[in-house]
Amino acid sequence: MALGVGLTVMVMSISGVVTKSLERNGNVGYNLIIGSKGSSTQLVFNSVYYLSSPVENLKYSYFLEFLPGNGRQEQFAKLGGNLKDPERSGKYAMFTSNGFVIPMCLGDYVGRFRAVATTPDFFNLLKHGDRNEDPYTFREGRNFVEESPEHSFFEAVLGSEVAAEMELKIGDTIQASHGASGDFVHEQGFTVVGILDATGTPNDRAAFINMEGFYLLEDHAAPERDEESGLEKRVTKSDPSAPAEDSPAAMASARKRLPIDKREVTAILLRSDFAMGMQKQINKTPSAQAVSPIQEIASLLQMFIQPIQWALLTLTLLVCVVSAVSILVSIYNSMSERTRDIAVMRALGASRDTVLIVILFEACIIAIVGGAIGWVGGHALAAWASPLVEARTGVKLSFFSIHYPNELWIIPSLILTGILAGIIPALVAYRTDVSKSL
Repeated sequence: MALGVGLTVMVMSISGVVTKSLERNGNVGYNLIIGSKGSSTQLVFNSVYYLSSPVENLKYSYFLEFLPGNGRQEQFAKLGGNLKDPERSGKYAMFTSNGFVIPMCLGDYVGRFRAVATTPDFFNLLKHGDRNEDPYTFREGRNFVEESPEHSFFEAVLGSEVAAEMELKIGDTIQASHGASGDFVHEQGFTVVGILDATGTPNDRAAFINMEGFYLLEDHAAPERDEESGLEKRVTKSDPSAPAEDSPAAMASARKRLPIDKREVTAILLRSDFAMGMQKQINKTPSAQAVSPIQEIASLLQMFIQPIQWALLTLTLLVCVVSAVSILVSIYNSMSERTRDIAVMRALGASRDTVLIVILFEACIIAIVGGAIGWVGGHALAAWASPLVEARTGVKLSFFSIHYPNELWIIPSLILTGILAGIIPALVAYRTDVSKSL
């Protein structure tokens, strides 16, 4: 019974941690994730949790459609390249005037952790926490900047778990690789200028690098594509060993930015008061989709997590049922050895009802004491694991973390289990023949 109740408490604790963690991660600080057409769940997994593989990329010029006229002009003046009507406002700029847009590029890794290429706005504008009110703070160092005199475009910020596991500190250099296996590692490194405080979000398990430097890494420039088919063009060089003048390698050595037409983004994080209208409008376009992370996470919780939680809870309840059966069998088997004791009780004046109540009370005591041991053990184990759970999910557990109202049903359930387990042995005691037993 202690084992069954302990498992039940642990399943409730795990379920609470999973639910709170998903709800916490649902407060991402933005309304929409915009990416290429494809699986909406994959887009959320990739952009929020840094899992799965990226969906196809969007042109950087599409990201500029969310900027006002002066923002587009600034980007064109800074980056150059091909951009139609740089002076006009973006198509969706009127919807983002009271919010923000943050681009992301994904696909590389630092060790086993995801490398997230973005802009300094990621930590300047986004917030986290249960109510989405907590700004990102740095345990050490600072946020990276778009271009610094010391490190140019190659600065990085590490999540708390990345820094701890890889034993990195301020001033160290990290190198991004293609894939977690690290088969191809970029020669150009990024200098660590900041380490985040633990947030309990997937950002603890990511290495954030400056997007401007990311574009200058080898094979990170957008390939030339045929306008009609959209297929990548094959470009031959007279001297393969010599980089082209507009290649990322040449621009990195000259500390020049990659032009607009050579850039792509994996996802765009958007916050706006008009998110619902924008989502419908964007989803009508042939190249992009807009996904609400909160809706996708809620759907994930409802469709996958909750059924698993109920299945685990059912298994633990079956353990309690088996323990009740074992109580029944043990007390029932002891009846043959206790018939004389029962007969003496009856001879001394105890009624049949008194004997019945004594046996039921014994079964209830076994169930309740076992359940109490299991409850204490389950909560003690949860409190012991709290630092580990909090570091990875941001959810704090304690010995007195009671999951209302589910745990309130444990005591009446134990009493009912004891009564059901003791009813057959109690009836056997009730029918004991006094004269024959004496």
